[in-house]
Amino acid sequence: MSAPPDLPEIVERAFAVSRRAGYVSFCRNETGRLLATLAATRDGTMAEFGTGCGVGTAWLRSGVRGEKARIVTAELDTRLAGAATTIFEADPLVEVLTADWSTLLDKGPYSLLFLDAGEPSEVGVDRVADLVEDGGIVVLDDFTPSEGWPPVTYGRVDTLREQWLTDDRFTAVEVMVATDAATIIATKR
Repeated sequence: MSAPPDLPEIVERAFAVSRRAGYVSFCRNETGRLLATLAATRDGTMAEFGTGCGVGTAWLRSGVRGEKARIVTAELDTRLAGAATTIFEADPLVEVLTADWSTLLDKGPYSLLFLDAGEPSEVGVDRVADLVEDGGIVVLDDFTPSEGWPPVTYGRVDTLREQWLTDDRFTAVEVMVATDAATIIATKR
């Protein structure tokens, strides 16, 4: 499988690295295009918690305009972090850390923070609210679209999604990026 030709070059490289590493769990193109669009509006430090092989970070980097922004990303798996490092080794605006996401706690505040919703205990609003600057954006992906309220996934109330959509510290919206995928975008007030 090859990346579609209309992808940014850095994203194509990230897909190639992911394939070579045998890693298939990465940011969807629909979410990636959203990340690139949001990154284009940001200065300051952006971060991704859980790099994998760097596809999400590549999408963020493809949107960065100018030299005022930088991206820091952490991946606990040494093999995956090493793979991601090869994508960005010559890029002074991207730093890949082989570490748990908590390593990034002292590197903020962040103007944009990209999180995978797959680990609810780690991405709850209370755990990350203070990591984002006022006006900063948090993007959480990997939600299944929900049509009603409260949001229900797999027959249960999706408490993570409910937290993000109702927290007074953020203005948030759920956005369908594909018929089977939703993302939450939350801006800190």
